[in-house]
Amino acid sequence: MMKISNRLEKEIGDDMKIALIQQHASNETAANIQKGLNNLDKTAEQGAELAVFAELAFTRFFPQYEARGDVTHLAEIVPGPTTELFMAKANEHNMVIVINLFELEGGKAYDSSPVIDADGNLLGTTRMIHITNYECFYEKGYYAKGNHGAPVYDTAAGKIGVAICYDRHYPEYMRALAVNGADVVVVPQAGTVGEWPDGLYEAELQVASFQNGYFCALVNRVGREDQMEFSGESFISNPAGKIISQSPAGVDDILVADLDLTEVKRS
Repeated sequence: MMKISNRLEKEIGDDMKIALIQQHASNETAANIQKGLNNLDKTAEQGAELAVFAELAFTRFFPQYEARGDVTHLAEIVPGPTTELFMAKANEHNMVIVINLFELEGGKAYDSSPVIDADGNLLGTTRMIHITNYECFYEKGYYAKGNHGAPVYDTAAGKIGVAICYDRHYPEYMRALAVNGADVVVVPQAGTVGEWPDGLYEAELQVASFQNGYFCALVNRVGREDQMEFSGESFISNPAGKIISQSPAGVDDILVADLDLTEVKRS
C-alpha cells in the first residue's frame, strides 16, 4: 500500500510544496506509468506544486544488465507518449512535474529528465552527463553523455535544477546549478541497499545544500528488481545542510514537504 508521508518542520513555510514519489517498478511499463499518474492525483490532493519521480521510474532498471548491441529501440522521443501523459496531468493539476526516462534523439539515447511546467508545457530536458560503469550499473552501454549542460528551469513552483543520479557526485555540476539560479535541485536516483556506506547519500547532498544555498530533494527507486534491492529513503535537505524530511526504506511512499524559499535567499 502506498503511504503518504507529511513530516514537516514547524519553521518551514508554504512557499513551495514538493512531493517525492517513491514507487516500485514492476515488469509492466504501462502499469508503472498508470501508478505514477494515480500518485500524482494523490499528491494533488495534498496540494503539491512540484512532483518528482525517481530515475527510470516507469521501467525496470535495465542497466543492471550489460547492453548487447543497439539498445536505442528501448528509448523514446521527448515529447512522446510517456511525456505527453504527464504533460496532460501537469495541466490538470496545475503542478510542475519532473520525470525520468530513456530518451532517444538523433540516433543516441540519454538518461533524461523532462521538466514540465504547471500549464502542461515542456520546459526542457536535463540529460545525465557523468555516465558510470560498474557491476549492475552498466550504463555506458546504454547512455550517451548528456549535452544540455546544467539548466535551471523557471517554473510556476520556483527555479528548479536537476542532477540525475551520478551527476550529484560532481561538485562542479552542483555548483553550476547554483550559479544558474536554482532554488531547489531535484535528484532522480537509483540507489541500492548497501551500495555505499550508510548515510553517504544524505551527507553528500547535505553538503551540496549547505555549500550552494539551495534545497536538495533526492527521490529514489524502491524494492527488489531481479538482482538489485533499491532502498528508497528519499529525502530533502535544506540550505543549512539539515535533513528536513525522509521516506522510509523498502516501501512505496509519497513524501510531501513545505519548502520556505526565503531560506535560499538568506543562505
